[in-house]
Amino acid sequence: MAKAKGDIVVDIERCKGCEVCLSACPTDTITMSKEVNAKGFHYAIKQNDACIGCANCAVVCPDGVITVYKKKIS
Repeated sequence: MAKAKGDIVVDIERCKGCEVCLSACPTDTITMSKEVNAKGFHYAIKQNDACIGCANCAVVCPDGVITVYKKKIS
C-alpha cells in the first residue's frame, strides 16, 4: 500500500494567527512565523516535511487560508 505525502500552502496575508491549525496537526508540521504579515499577525508556516495530507488544518482554519495537497508515494 502506498503511503500518502502531503504539503500545505498558507495564504500568509490572510492568516490571522489564531493558531487553531497547530493543535489540529497530528505531525506538528505547522508553526507560527516570527515575522508578521501586512496586517501585523504572526502567520502559520510549514516547519517540516512530515505532512501526511490529512487536511485537519484546512478544515479547522476559520478563514480558509490553508490549502492541502496530497499525493501517493511508493
